[in-house]
Amino acid sequence: MTTDDYKAISDTIPRQPGVYRFIDKEDTILYVGKAKDLRSRVSSYFGDRRDRAHKTRVMVKNAGRLEFTVVETEADALLLENTLIKKYQPRYNVMLRDDKSYSYICIKNERSPRVFITRRVIKDGSTYFKFTPAKYASRSSWS
Repeated sequence: MTTDDYKAISDTIPRQPGVYRFIDKEDTILYVGKAKDLRSRVSSYFGDRRDRAHKTRVMVKNAGRLEFTVVETEADALLLENTLIKKYQPRYNVMLRDDKSYSYICIKNERSPRVFITRRVIKDGSTYFKFTPAKYASRSSWS
């Protein structure tokens, strides 16, 4: 995508929290990102900024289009971003492509149930709840 391509769609990009995806011409997802203001975040990829990493410039150049999913909160955006990265393994999301995951609260299926935070889900009849750290729970907590 070029800056001109971005300018043609910039007014249609929502100013709400959500997840954006850079997709190439073969419909392969290149990158998944989250934002509290989609339009503001996506605009940072375009223009004449020289401080952008080389891999980011190459990714934007190889992108054929952008897709967006608007969500209610930033915490929802964080969880959706994680889910999409795990599902599609985008080339440019190197930090979250491995098998690390966000935390879960586990309630063990035992006579006296233990409650603890874990990153591993074991199918043993226990109950698991996705856990979002407190710093992601409010609208003003991340950029």
